[in-house]
Amino acid sequence: MKKVLFLTTYASPYRLHFFDALGEMLEVTVLFSERIEDKKHRSADWFISGQGKCQVVQLQRRIASFKGRDLCVDVIHWLKKPWDEIVLCGYSSPTVMLAMLYLRRKKIPFWLEVDGGLIREDSWLQYRFKRMLVGAASGWLSTGKATTDYLVHYGARREKVREYPFSSLFEADILKEPVSRERKLEFRRELGMEEDKVILSIGQFIHRKGFDVLMKAAVQLDPDTGIYIVGGEPTEEYLELCRELGLHNIHFEGFKKKEALVKYYQAADLFVLPTREDIWGLVVNEAMAFGLPVITTDRCVAGLELVEDGVTGYIVPVGDADALAEKMNKTLAGNCEAMGAAALEKVRPYTIENMARVHQLNFERG
Repeated sequence: MKKVLFLTTYASPYRLHFFDALGEMLEVTVLFSERIEDKKHRSADWFISGQGKCQVVQLQRRIASFKGRDLCVDVIHWLKKPWDEIVLCGYSSPTVMLAMLYLRRKKIPFWLEVDGGLIREDSWLQYRFKRMLVGAASGWLSTGKATTDYLVHYGARREKVREYPFSSLFEADILKEPVSRERKLEFRRELGMEEDKVILSIGQFIHRKGFDVLMKAAVQLDPDTGIYIVGGEPTEEYLELCRELGLHNIHFEGFKKKEALVKYYQAADLFVLPTREDIWGLVVNEAMAFGLPVITTDRCVAGLELVEDGVTGYIVPVGDADALAEKMNKTLAGNCEAMGAAALEKVRPYTIENMARVHQLNFERG
């Protein structure tokens, strides 16, 4: 059985599920360079324990921290061990950069894996620095076409890029068929939703998520359309914007555990992620797994990979409230059920089990 080493930042739930699934096929060791207790922006309910199918190691020897990212020198101890494959997740962590330097110096091949990527208008120095880091790998693991284009732009060799379906979902999480209208109404009664049409959005109340754009677009919606935003408490900025725009159909639902969130997905007609930038955006996968059409922006990698205009949803220009309103109205006035069914079929291969299988095949292919 192949011995594989992963180096990543911290134990996010979807990554632990993936490492466990891959641990059923390969001998997997995972190094974490940062502690979950340092992630104050995450609710304690967000974190989970793994299933013990892989060896998990929390690096300890932190000698410095840069912008909240730790430099752990004990990573070298683990890199010296014999591995069949070494995978460095991302390239912005100081610990990963140290690992890159060591592996390059020792001429040890390694994979660079990224969840997604968006090409930016970098300065010459930023561009060269990214090319140095990305180009240092021997092979690259990519979440799809947009990410592959990103990696190639920053120095990857296209013929050595291997793609995989990125997901936080198990096969059992994806519905067999869209939720019926009758069931949606049952969930709405349970959740106290009174509008005829329901739009769902999920995320933290930070500028990058674009909820201000969604609110400005909401002015152009039918007043009997409710928008439910789940994920945290709104700041005064968003509450004031609601008052200024005279919005009465925006509902701030706070953070919800998975069991409660499932009901919101099943009650909704449409999912909207108005993000200004998401390197992936796993909520897009999740919404499609519940048979929802998705509208998101051209700066969301999950949208670029999974959303097909007019089939599974729509892609709109980032920050464009008018375009967002137009597509929301068009989707709600059309056949949400057919688009939701297409979304289910599109997302079906995007499971943790398949993600693990494709990784194993990619390692075999080399």
